[in-house]
Amino acid sequence: MSHKINVVIFEGGASLSSVEKELLQVRKAVLQDNIHQLLQFPRAVERVVLVTNYEELLREASFIPGVEVHRSTYPFHFGKELYSMVAHYRMEKVLYLGSAVFPLLSREELNNIFNLLLSEDAVVCTNNVQSSDLVAFSPGETLGRIPLPAMDNSLAVDLRDYGNLPMELLPPTSGVLFDLDTPTDYMVLGCLSTSGPRTREALRSSGLDLSPLEKAIEVLEGYYLEAALVGRVGAPVIAHINNHLKLRLRIFSEERGMKALGRLEAGEVESLLGHLMESAGLAPFFNYLERVARVAFIDSRVLFAHFKLNPSVEERFLSDLGRWEQIKDPWIKEFTRLSTECDIPVILGGHSLVSGGLWALTDELAGRGVEGSL
Repeated sequence: MSHKINVVIFEGGASLSSVEKELLQVRKAVLQDNIHQLLQFPRAVERVVLVTNYEELLREASFIPGVEVHRSTYPFHFGKELYSMVAHYRMEKVLYLGSAVFPLLSREELNNIFNLLLSEDAVVCTNNVQSSDLVAFSPGETLGRIPLPAMDNSLAVDLRDYGNLPMELLPPTSGVLFDLDTPTDYMVLGCLSTSGPRTREALRSSGLDLSPLEKAIEVLEGYYLEAALVGRVGAPVIAHINNHLKLRLRIFSEERGMKALGRLEAGEVESLLGHLMESAGLAPFFNYLERVARVAFIDSRVLFAHFKLNPSVEERFLSDLGRWEQIKDPWIKEFTRLSTECDIPVILGGHSLVSGGLWALTDELAGRGVEGSL
């Protein structure tokens, strides 16, 4: 058994909607940039294993030296698939990366993760305890002693709680917090000056309309203007914004960990703002929002769950892009329409928007010299 690190990347999904197909070339470019970067550590990395059901990736990645490509099984089960790869290659030290493969992950951050993993015989290290999509752990055989999770969100916690591995949390940075979950994340990436060469080229060719986010950034660059942050907003990103930007924040944070804690699956998600929308109506809610903020970033998934909605990926993504005319669900259609017609920029997305997305935007603006706190 080798003591080097094996990197396992999952990339794939069910049949792609038209919106997802628009973004696929960018995802592929990010993946290629990251694989290229991972292979720059030959002393630490033994191999990169890519598990996918995308035919194009199966063909293209199989020609990259140092990359082993596997077709994912159907029906897909995350834990079983990961365990299969670990057992097949007899992996001792494992770095798992979720399908979005972290487009801002730097060489320095990778080096720190590798050094930690190589120096510890028993450890689990993650970017997010409640919703892990980057997990470094050793020994690999620990997977055989835990209930194999259906999704990666709880992998780090399960390795700690059931596998008895001591946990370390990676320092919060845009590299380990920012990933590509929703179209809004691609828009954020398109507004950043830091990304790999293949990614930049793919973004230029994507046709994404960045104007809503560019208007939002103008507010973030201002002098103590008010920004509303709504949804699963964590303390680290709040502190990061306060330390680097001249903003007044209005924050309503709720339902953090709703996936990892099983609240979403159990139908237990409850939102105070959702109750406000029920009692006052959607139009008054956005009128109130215009009165108290100059820009709003909304993690809409909490609201969808509150209203017991289970929209398709396509419907969620159409909402993020503001394409309300194409949405079938009447509540999501009206919610999205009103967000686009609001007198302030309203940016919709998922958890990644109000975590890694805002962190990355803050870093970008701080790099331009927009510094300060209140």
